[in-house]
Parts: sequence; structure tokens; C-alpha cells
Amino acid sequence: MVMGQIETLAFVTALVALQLALILYVWGFISLYVKGNPPDRTVSSYSLPVILAAWLALTISLVVHAIQAGHIPAADMYEFSMSFGWGVLTVVLIFRWRQRNDMVSAAGALTTLAILIYAFSLPVQHQPLPPLLNQTWLLPLHVSCAVIAYGLFALGFVCAVLYLVGHRYTASFMPSLFALDRLGYRSSLAGFCFMTLVIVVGSIWAKIAWGSYWSWDPKETAALVTWLIYAFYLLTRWIFGWRDSRSAWFLVAGFLAVLLTFFGNLFLGGLHSYAAM
Repeated sequence: MVMGQIETLAFVTALVALQLALILYVWGFISLYVKGNPPDRTVSSYSLPVILAAWLALTISLVVHAIQAGHIPAADMYEFSMSFGWGVLTVVLIFRWRQRNDMVSAAGALTTLAILIYAFSLPVQHQPLPPLLNQTWLLPLHVSCAVIAYGLFALGFVCAVLYLVGHRYTASFMPSLFALDRLGYRSSLAGFCFMTLVIVVGSIWAKIAWGSYWSWDPKETAALVTWLIYAFYLLTRWIFGWRDSRSAWFLVAGFLAVLLTFFGNLFLGGLHSYAAM
């Protein structure tokens, strides 16, 4: 009972902290860039610690949930939604540590908040793993690679949206189009590598569980479509040298495919209907 209360409290704390961080970002943008107001360092001085607090609270919630369930949080939609949100927030913090860009950080925090709000709407269960999921090394590797890939793709999506907005409307607080394009490319390239591992490890797992490496299961197919979209995105940059809004639209389409892969088991059924992965 106490562990469950700690899990819930930590999760709610993460939600509240993310909302507070977004309020601080908006406050900072207004005070910094509205004509006639003096500069205010609210964003840089307060938003980052609040996002760190949200990440810590979400980590605690994940760890406590894993202890109660007896396995890593990846057996149902609630668990993987939490992991998905944690992955996005982790990528945002790593990016924020390497490059000071408040607009991208704010958009990443908003994306994380949306994912966690969805997770909050789902029932919380602490069920043992189904036999097919109870693989000592395949489950952690498969899920970890997926969480990292999805987080990196989410960052690429954020950069693409900001690029498309910045391409039409100019604002002093927006990052340069070059910086957004470069960050979107780098995050998507890294995400593509991890997504490749997701498919390879998943195929090995499918052979063990279902007797074949590939079954054209709806979730498998959605993952392949996602991989192909990002593969074409990379090829257009390497072969045709695309560095404009066409590349940004590829990243938007790629992340929509990520969401289809993530939510697909809810309405597509198939062999993956028992789990989020």
C-alpha cells in the first residue's frame, strides 16, 4: 500500500513539475522577448531544475512500479507509456545539457507531458509477466532500445515542427533553421540505429516465441514502416542533399508512424495485442 502511494505521488509530482516548467518557459519567453520589458533569466535559471525534478520523480515512480511488479515496466500500455515519457524527458535533458536551447526544451517537455497525461488515464496494474514476455535478456534489451529510439524520434519531431514554424514565421527566440535541421538529423540518425536494434532483437524474440523471425504482425509491420520512413529520410539527405522543409516533413511523418507503432496494438490486434511492445 505504501509503495503504491509512493508511486502515485511521484508520478503526480512529475506531472505537476512539467506543467510548472512549461509555465516558467512561457513566462520567460514573454519577459525576454516582448518589447518594452527588461530581460529576465527565469527560463534558464528555474526551468531546468524543475524539469530535473520531474525526471527524478518519474524515475522514482518507474523504479517503485518495477519493484512492485517484479519486472521492468514494459508489460502493458501504462508501463510502456511511463517508459516512453521517461525516454523523451531523458533525451530532452541530455540535449539541454549539451546545447542551451530553451525553445526545443520547452517543446520536448510539452511532448513528455502529453505522453504522461495519457499514461495517467490508464489503469495501474502490477501483474506478473506473461510467459512470452518473460525473457531474461531480450525484454530489457528490446524495451530499452525502443525507449531510447522513441525518445530520439520525439526530439527529431520537435525540431521538425519548430523548423516548419520558423520557416514561415520569424521570432527572435526561435532557434536558427540550420540548428534545428542539424539537431533533428542527429537525433533521428541515432534513433534509427536504435530502431534497427529493436527490429533485430524483436525478430530473434519472435523466433523463440512464435517459431518465425517475421510474421507480418500489425505491430511488426508498423515498426517496419517507421524504420523505412527514417531510412528514406536519411537517404534523401545523403544522396539528394535535402536540408529544407521536405526533410522536416519526413520527421513529422516518421513520428506519426512511431505513434502508430506505439498505439497500434490497441486497435490492430495481432500477436502483440497483449502488450505495448
